[in-house]
Amino acid sequence: MPIFALFVIAAVSLVIVRIGATALMMTGLSRDVADFQSVSAFFGVGFTTSEAEMITTHPVRRKIVKHLIIAGNVGLTSALGALIVTLMDTETEWFDRFLANTGGASSILIRLLVAVVGLGLIFLFFRLGIIRRLFEAVIRYTLEHSGAVRAMDYETLLRAHAGYVVSEFEIDPGHPFIGRSLMDLRLSSRGVLVLGIYRESGEYLGTPHKDSMILAGDVLTVYGREEQIRDVLQHA
Repeated sequence: MPIFALFVIAAVSLVIVRIGATALMMTGLSRDVADFQSVSAFFGVGFTTSEAEMITTHPVRRKIVKHLIIAGNVGLTSALGALIVTLMDTETEWFDRFLANTGGASSILIRLLVAVVGLGLIFLFFRLGIIRRLFEAVIRYTLEHSGAVRAMDYETLLRAHAGYVVSEFEIDPGHPFIGRSLMDLRLSSRGVLVLGIYRESGEYLGTPHKDSMILAGDVLTVYGREEQIRDVLQHA
């Protein structure tokens, strides 16, 4: 039935967007930026200037976004075709028999309502935290073991001399730093200085002190030698 084809196309599209977002996160983008860029590329709605540079200057990200754009064009064309067929279909299937007592205009409105409700439920399903985490875990595992994307949980913001960089590092759920203070972690003694902490709530600690706690979803702005940042934060 065409309406079910529409639902399948929508579900597959959301899976592709999630794969793209997870792949972009593995190249160092934060979750919010990766989600936005994946949706933007798939639906072809464009980028903001600063974030576009983060994509175009990175070869792996360019490749990911290119595939998302191609998949998005194919998916949207298929979805529009399925939607039109859904609204105009007159086959005598069970759904049509359910609408047998309605007029032509009412039948189209009911079909449209079912399509909107169905698509909304699919969207909400993929927005569930447990579903998103499960998908991300499976996708990340698959991409890492296939070698398609090299995992990198930090984004280099500034390169100084002698290998020193300013980077951002996102604290994912389950990271051993969660619930610990900067004093407890003693990162400075390991060659990593924490310059700022951006909370998932939107709060920014521009001058974190020794009692500042690390929470899930935090984005740390750090300074140090690139290899030390990688060893200390990624291999904690």
